[in-house]
Amino acid sequence: MEGQVADLLYWKDSRTSGAVFTGLMVSLLCLLHFSIVSVAAHLALLGLCATISLRVYRKVLQAVHRGDGANPFQAYLDMDLTLTREQTDRLSQQIASHVVSLATQLRHFFLVEDLVDSLKLALLFYILTFVGAVFNGLTLLILGVIVLFTVPLLYRQHQAQIDQYVGLVTSQLSHIKAKIRAKIPGTGALASAASAVSGSKAKAE
Repeated sequence: MEGQVADLLYWKDSRTSGAVFTGLMVSLLCLLHFSIVSVAAHLALLGLCATISLRVYRKVLQAVHRGDGANPFQAYLDMDLTLTREQTDRLSQQIASHVVSLATQLRHFFLVEDLVDSLKLALLFYILTFVGAVFNGLTLLILGVIVLFTVPLLYRQHQAQIDQYVGLVTSQLSHIKAKIRAKIPGTGALASAASAVSGSKAKAE
């Protein structure tokens, strides 16, 4: 599944990626002007018209003795969609793992386990208040789709240059983060204690 998504975003098959990108953009642009109920109903009606038309076409071919009249979607109707017990257990475990991971992250940020991380999240939310005053959620979603289908392709084409600049920015951010941690009371002491404990464990091993 992840490989298929990566192939889609990297435009390995330009026709498939183009069709998915166009479909997403058309649907989102329609939502800018119409309600979600109206867009969903029109899309469902369009799909039903296409499948019914193809089914009737096969029946017409059968009537003029130019086909067997079989359902063109029979292969999909015969597919087994039931999940085995092992698949159900694995899916449940994956969902539970994601929920626990999300809860752990929320606890880490909102209960201030690390002051610097909580301050960074607060700064992000503060910036988002200004972004929300300019763009609505649907506009941001459209921009997100455009970024998803363009940035990976640009990265693959200019990977060396991008990695160089990202490395420079990361080193600068790490330097700034270290300075901030050093100036916050207690943070530097905690980091020193943690490093001392890890060092003593390494020696003991």
